[in-house]
Amino acid sequence: MTSEKTNILTRSALELADLVRSGHVSARELVEGTLQRIEDNRDLNAFTLVHAERALAEAEAIKPGDSRPFAGVPIAIKELNHVAGERYTLGSRLLSDYISPFDDYVVRRLREAGFIFVGRTNAPEFGITPTTEPRRFGPTRNPWNLDVTPGGSSGGAAAAVAAGIVPVAHGSDGGGSIRIPAACCGLVGLKPSRGRISPGPELGDSFLVTDGVITRSVADSAAILDVLAGYETGDATWALPPAEPFAVAAARPPRPLRIALTVTSPLLSTVDPTHIQAVYDAANLLTTLGHRVEEHTPEGMVAPDLFPAFNVVYAGSIAAFIEYAAQLRGREPARDDVERMSWGFYELNRGLNPAHYVGALARLQSQARSIIRSFSTYDVLLLPTLGQRPLPIGTVNTDAEDWLNEFGKCGEFVPFTAVWNITGQPAISLPLYQGADGLPLSIQLVGAPLGEGLLLSLAAQLEAALPWTGRIPRP
Repeated sequence: MTSEKTNILTRSALELADLVRSGHVSARELVEGTLQRIEDNRDLNAFTLVHAERALAEAEAIKPGDSRPFAGVPIAIKELNHVAGERYTLGSRLLSDYISPFDDYVVRRLREAGFIFVGRTNAPEFGITPTTEPRRFGPTRNPWNLDVTPGGSSGGAAAAVAAGIVPVAHGSDGGGSIRIPAACCGLVGLKPSRGRISPGPELGDSFLVTDGVITRSVADSAAILDVLAGYETGDATWALPPAEPFAVAAARPPRPLRIALTVTSPLLSTVDPTHIQAVYDAANLLTTLGHRVEEHTPEGMVAPDLFPAFNVVYAGSIAAFIEYAAQLRGREPARDDVERMSWGFYELNRGLNPAHYVGALARLQSQARSIIRSFSTYDVLLLPTLGQRPLPIGTVNTDAEDWLNEFGKCGEFVPFTAVWNITGQPAISLPLYQGADGLPLSIQLVGAPLGEGLLLSLAAQLEAALPWTGRIPRP
């Protein structure tokens, strides 16, 4: 594929689907371009698996006029999800080369929308850290600077989109794992509301984790959310469907909004001045767009004493992953199967009785109620996505004996994201600026519960006022 057509992969998924539908570009050309970009960007280590022949065969079957919304558009799936007939590892040695017998529902919906799966993207073991350096697959690097992290846990996904390998990539977010890598790599990262996207077929309700995508444009995020959102048979809880498609909401300018602003870390940790300035610059922009911005920190948001309760719930999730992986392997997990941080969370969970977990979950839910009350007064909250600039590779050592201290480094890096997993509210990271260090500089917007439509509308307005899609580290 020519360089001109290879660069087409930095255009939006919606645009590419239109080009395939009209016959101006073939699905095979797009897939060939993606495969070439994967080869040209091997230094990023964004992919853990590439299936070229299957992707090309699927592309050949897609013809002009295909009515599926994303027919022929290449996409990558995060290492932590089931894809039928593919290796499933959770980023760990524990699962060895186990092959998934089914698609997760989110994967099935992407497939039904016409996306072509070209491979799997790297993630930290069990998705624990906001960096992507699993022992099994090695570190993924940031296309803007190979010495720093692309973020995590959807780090491979963000690196692949930022480098123009795929126009969009699947991700998941249990404490910021879509928004963090989007911020590190200069992309759009939306964490949908709790219950918006089904975790099935095997997983039950998750208090913290939701699936989603990392994109270059707000319009793509909105349109793909329309594909992914909705009840699946057997879901215990689910978000009410929106009054209109998210793509429609994103295309309409928002009414004048009352926006709260805070730069206070929920952990009372130090925040890089660059990120603070970005928030105030965004506030000025929002004011010129007709919105009212006031400094206000939601009640209950700043709660460093909540960290132990979060760790208990988080440890339960990690321990469940390890037990699940061990069941798939048909044996008990052993210390050497996983990284020290993973085993530390596993041991922490084993030292608790069920009442500890239920009590910690209740504490988080109670705190969430206090935080959400602020959104009866404000429409949206503006705050940083990151607390620090993207960390150098190797900063967080997941095999260190003092693993809890290493996990504490993660909190200082990303103190602003996990709270919205606790509340279940939608949150989006937008790459409005570029730092003096040459790395992207993002802000975060948080909406009211089930408020993705308004959030996407405001995000699209900011994108139109201060476009970022032309910033590409590797044209």
